[in-house]
Amino acid sequence: MALPCVTGPADRADRARRSGPTDPAGPTGPADPPGRTRLASADEAVAHTLLNCLLREVAGPERRTSVVDGRLLLRLPCTGVRLRVALRRTSVLGAHRFAGPVAEYADGRWSVIGWRRLAERTHAELSARTGLPNDEFLDQVVSSHQGVAAGLGAARPAADGDPLARYLASEQSLVYGHRFHPTPKDRSADPASWAAYAPEAGARFPLRLLAVRDRLTVEEGAEPGATGPLDRLAAVPDGYRLLPAHPWQYELLGRHPALRAALGRGDVLDLGPGPALFAATASVRTVYDGESFLKFSLNVRITNCLRKNAHYELSGAVALTRLLAPAFADLAARFPGSGMLREPAFRSLAVPGPDGAADLSLLEGFGVIVREGLRERLRPGATALLAAAVADEYPTGPGHISRLLGGAERAAALRWWRAYLRLLVPPVLAAYFDHGIVLEPHLQNVLVCVDAHGDPVQVLFRDLEGTKLLPEHHDGALAALPARVAGPLTYDADRGWDRLVYCLLVNHVAEMLSALADLHPSAERALWSEVRRVIEDFAAGHGAAPRLAALLAGEPLPAKANLLTRWGRAADREAGYVRLPSPLAGDLTRGAVGRPDAAGTAR
Repeated sequence: MALPCVTGPADRADRARRSGPTDPAGPTGPADPPGRTRLASADEAVAHTLLNCLLREVAGPERRTSVVDGRLLLRLPCTGVRLRVALRRTSVLGAHRFAGPVAEYADGRWSVIGWRRLAERTHAELSARTGLPNDEFLDQVVSSHQGVAAGLGAARPAADGDPLARYLASEQSLVYGHRFHPTPKDRSADPASWAAYAPEAGARFPLRLLAVRDRLTVEEGAEPGATGPLDRLAAVPDGYRLLPAHPWQYELLGRHPALRAALGRGDVLDLGPGPALFAATASVRTVYDGESFLKFSLNVRITNCLRKNAHYELSGAVALTRLLAPAFADLAARFPGSGMLREPAFRSLAVPGPDGAADLSLLEGFGVIVREGLRERLRPGATALLAAAVADEYPTGPGHISRLLGGAERAAALRWWRAYLRLLVPPVLAAYFDHGIVLEPHLQNVLVCVDAHGDPVQVLFRDLEGTKLLPEHHDGALAALPARVAGPLTYDADRGWDRLVYCLLVNHVAEMLSALADLHPSAERALWSEVRRVIEDFAAGHGAAPRLAALLAGEPLPAKANLLTRWGRAADREAGYVRLPSPLAGDLTRGAVGRPDAAGTAR
């Protein structure tokens, strides 16, 4: 929990003004026109991402920001540092678009500071704010900068007209990463060895194939044949089962004493690299060969967590696939433009450790989850694109919204938006209110499926790790599961609602809307009006549920506090939220125009 800062008279006066610093100075840099196509440098991207986090989680909640003369100004509450950046476009949610370098006010003038200095200022502010040390933070920012720079310099395969090539290009186009996370491209791995497996480098590689004796294999399947995508990778001797491994993970765990002993006994056979190439997707540890997605454990920190399949997550994926089959069938029937990529199987190895029990580090480290491929769910003639690539701030891939719309007029953009919202929002809300299911539809967990004209015709949800259940809806089914599996599958109603609203509206809808508003800045309020309308239509069929009524009344929206979570080294599940002024209030979506307040939103 954040500790309050001690404020002096000058700070209280600044808060009372709520108009930010008024120090004279010229612009920090020229503002680019809306919809620009120039990609940001690594220096700019890291500085802007840090500033996004400071605005959302630190200065914004304290009302220490303002938008004046086309520039954002903010004061860090605890250290008093004053920062400024030019704006390409303001946002009613406060998710502005920045342009050029960040400047700091000191000694009576504004001076441009680089991303390293801004990271140091952020470190000092969070140290004072929380009272917690974090000796990793600055190194993580440096690592993230290296990751962005490497991605910008990488040569990725061109996407031709083939739908699979376009899809994979969208998965591998996220050069900059999450723009509201302070270290989106930090990897706790050696950069030289990691480049071969990074999606932003266009990584395609063979898997390392192992054969494991039947008696040492642990697996579950939700239906007959669920492990087929693993078995098809290679033939194995009688009495063994095929276990693929991510090559980076195998290199990390290959020297484990229990594994070396099993290899020496012949209980595990190293078959070497497989014949097929798999492409790294945006989640890094999930790979795809055009047939099936395989989700591996990676002992690498990506954003907030080590991306390892815990033993309960392996069983939990299969349990959810089985348990939620009726609910997903109902949602697919009611909302035929939506679907879920199920996770019907997992496999790993249970090699005994020194105490005779299965070594947990190997069981989890080599656990692989099978996820359905696109062929099972994709509408004929449609091309799947990663939502995060469509909504990216910069057009880094062929699936970007600017390329889908191709210079379409405002009216056509609004039609695209209406169609998209009708596919995305109702099934997510119905899953929560009708089935007690908390989906996690953030930008990286949704595939936008478009027709030959670039119009949305389907959305596919993925990643059951983030899907949770409300216990009051599923108490019987949860009671039938082992406690170690059932516990992590649940959220209470309040936490589940915060997670859903954040993922759906703040992470996903608001960012997709921002990408559209970059193309048509005057349409931002009209775009939010469409969001309100689709929620109103859903609410009308659900008796004006109190949570929906509060949402439509403009209740503040929860935004995950990634900066504070990373600083506190908390697990992603334990991440806190900050509250953002909602653009869904009726007076805003009806087009009322007011002056920007301290958060840059209309009042």
